[in-house]
Amino acid sequence: MKRKPLVFLSKCIEHGHCRYDGSQTSSIFIKKLEDYVDFVMACPEVEIGLPVPREAIRIIKPKDTELLVSSQTGVDVTEKMEAYSKEYVSQLKERNIHGFILKSRSPSCGIKDVKTYKTFGKAPSTGDKTTGFFGRVILENYQGYPIEDEGRLMNYNIREHFLTQIYTLMAFDEVLEKNTMKALIDFHSKNKYLLMAYHQMRQRELGKIVANHENKKVKDVINSYADLLRRSLEKPLRRGTNINMLMHLFGYFKKDLSASEKAYFLDTLEKYHMKKVPFSVPIAIIHAWVIRFDEKYLKQQTIFEPYPSEILDVNDSGKGID
Repeated sequence: MKRKPLVFLSKCIEHGHCRYDGSQTSSIFIKKLEDYVDFVMACPEVEIGLPVPREAIRIIKPKDTELLVSSQTGVDVTEKMEAYSKEYVSQLKERNIHGFILKSRSPSCGIKDVKTYKTFGKAPSTGDKTTGFFGRVILENYQGYPIEDEGRLMNYNIREHFLTQIYTLMAFDEVLEKNTMKALIDFHSKNKYLLMAYHQMRQRELGKIVANHENKKVKDVINSYADLLRRSLEKPLRRGTNINMLMHLFGYFKKDLSASEKAYFLDTLEKYHMKKVPFSVPIAIIHAWVIRFDEKYLKQQTIFEPYPSEILDVNDSGKGID
């Protein structure tokens, strides 16, 4: 059986009619993802005893303190939600989680842009934005992990970045399980150009960790690598670092290509730089050369397919490709 990333999902997204009005949130991407990841799900609001349907809850800021209360009657559920969130995360840490997809703008699960109010009842929002009570505990305890909401995942590039993160972290599980330098060296080797595309400086730092000149214990080396790996993948790919990585790959084939092939690739790279074609175009050209010239070292590189390509469909994105 193939490994699958383990992803926490707010249950109301395609998996439970547990929103305050008894509805659930639809997401084409989450439906597609079901065959490719294992979900662990919860609805924090239901878990603290709130019924379905129920009075909506909101975050109020009477002074400098944020409270979680029922929107109409003002029943305070702050302590219940804080206690549940801390307990749930402590249990979740016993599992090797790879990422999180949380309900956008939710007073419990939201990771950004959650409205705040001065009080309950008929009161306007303050204009300030915050994080949900459950969401903030996730953010505090899983720094460097891929954490998104279903709204942001409507964007193709954000989805691509999220998938790359969870599948790379899942692949690293094998290193953690084997706990050998050979497993770590193999992982680093296969991900060399993916890491270069994300952050060349950190890719070099990761290489130094693997070299282990200080002769640290294997477990300590692997733990140091794991921490820096997550931070290396934290920010999405950038055009400049992608171009740098592509030029390194191009260097493998300079002697084998005709002048017209080289010119065609460099012209395509310029189009990518000018945002006229997506990243998939130049990387596909390189991949074709890898196959044509049977470049064995590059054949194993994850940059060519960092996650199952079947998951993503350009057409299901309202915001398209950058």
